Amino acid sequence: MTNTVALIGAGAMGGAIGTRLAETGNRLTVFDPNPEKVHALVGKGAAAAPTAAAAAAASDYVILSLNSPAIVRRAVFGEAGIAAGARAGTLIIDMSSIDPDATKQLAADAAEKGLRWVDSPLSGGAPKALIGQLTLMAGGTADDVADAHKVLRHVASNYTHMGPVGAGQTTKLINQVLCGLGFLAVAEATQLALDAGVDAAKIPEALKGGRADSAILQEYMPRFVAKDYRRTGRIDNMVKDLSGAQDLARRTNTAMPLTAACAEIHRMLTAAGLGGEDQAALMEFFRGPNKENFE
Repeated sequence: MTNTVALIGAGAMGGAIGTRLAETGNRLTVFDPNPEKVHALVGKGAAAAPTAAAAAAASDYVILSLNSPAIVRRAVFGEAGIAAGARAGTLIIDMSSIDPDATKQLAADAAEKGLRWVDSPLSGGAPKALIGQLTLMAGGTADDVADAHKVLRHVASNYTHMGPVGAGQTTKLINQVLCGLGFLAVAEATQLALDAGVDAAKIPEALKGGRADSAILQEYMPRFVAKDYRRTGRIDNMVKDLSGAQDLARRTNTAMPLTAACAEIHRMLTAAGLGGEDQAALMEFFRGPNKENFE
């Protein structure tokens, strides 16, 4: 049976998710305020919708790939939003990375309108989405999470039910703490190797399989050395996620001094004009942030 899926938000991440869904036989309808982004997916077999409501009306599943709780709320409950067009029982799958408490409130408000909700933020970025190898952490009822997997199996190789609504978003914040600290540690170690005259390009192979090995080491140390700043994520998005982790830490009275330092370095780079750059641009913190390097 073909899944009928609406995609709301066709940016870098949403576009990759949409591409993969279209390529794997799902019937995809797309809405984004930017017609160019919609057109790119139409060229891959998707249908365009004039509003989020129209996209939802044509679909059993609605995937959100948006940037903040306010934008998600507007897309779902605003004028010509999802709730205005979706049939009762439609499953909303929010793949955005937003605050867990905001997610719980959004899900409760959606339930009042007869809509189901799964929060399923991701790790792996656009490259993994395109080959169906995202890591997804899901929050919702067991039945809804299992239902969402009928669609998400096309984009993910690792899909874990973490608990009730909001648990997926909480797990994503933990993921971002680990990633943010990992990126920074590898950048710092790369600069030490360069300053000490060691061939940093050889370090990932030298440490492969040891305790210091990681996916971030293997992917990013070569990029740091080569100043390969191709965008697969954004520094300012990491600021958003680390800020969310700090907010959660305050609510739970959890001490997170390393996360605080990591967040401030990301904020410094954003203030220097590098917020839109990839995590690989963390090297500029050690070299001295300079927007001219990217122009």
